Amino acid sequence: MTTARSAPATRERICGAAEALFMAHGYEATTLRSITAAAGVNLAAVNYHYGSKEELFRAVLTRRLDPMNQRRVDLLDRAEREAGGRAVACERILAALLVPALELARDPRTGGNDFLRLLGRAYADPAPFIRRFLSEQYATMIARFKSAFALALPHLPRKELSWRLHFIMGALSYTLAGTDALKLIAELKPRETANDEVLLRRLAPFLLAGLKAPLPDLSEVTAELDGALVAPARR
Repeated sequence: MTTARSAPATRERICGAAEALFMAHGYEATTLRSITAAAGVNLAAVNYHYGSKEELFRAVLTRRLDPMNQRRVDLLDRAEREAGGRAVACERILAALLVPALELARDPRTGGNDFLRLLGRAYADPAPFIRRFLSEQYATMIARFKSAFALALPHLPRKELSWRLHFIMGALSYTLAGTDALKLIAELKPRETANDEVLLRRLAPFLLAGLKAPLPDLSEVTAELDGALVAPARR
């Protein structure tokens, strides 16, 4: 029987076991049976503390995401205070976004590289509840960064800036997920794809270039795409 004193320890043990299994096998392949076996508890304990596998997965992500996103906001706050009312440079805003991910990657106590890969896979997961959860989890932090980027890039319409931030988060998650593309790169530079710090430092200039890119002429892009789609049909 779970006592009031042992309940927090049991809850933590379940969450820790679930995190390890989710990181090793992904959400779909991890069963509640495997989690209970790893945590040394019965199914009733999991249901009591979390209710379902979905809620347990949310708890695993939340305990790492909340501190990381708060750290991002804290770094951005400091940059804005030091800017004294002026716009913060894009480089520093982006650093506030990436540095906490680097800090997490370096510290196995907060999940380390494996957790970042789990987060990357979760971001790309088509499951509606995961997408909804991540959207809610990131909403406040993304709104703060969007406001900071809007001041740094006043020429960008808000809709265009929203798209660029969407691409930034997608590129970041894709990079951290350890994708098949990275496996191909690893054949040439194995050390670089095994080191999240190197990966993020390589990613930063790419993201900055995308943020600062001139506004596209969408009419020309649409015409080129239409031409590319029509041409094969004529062959």
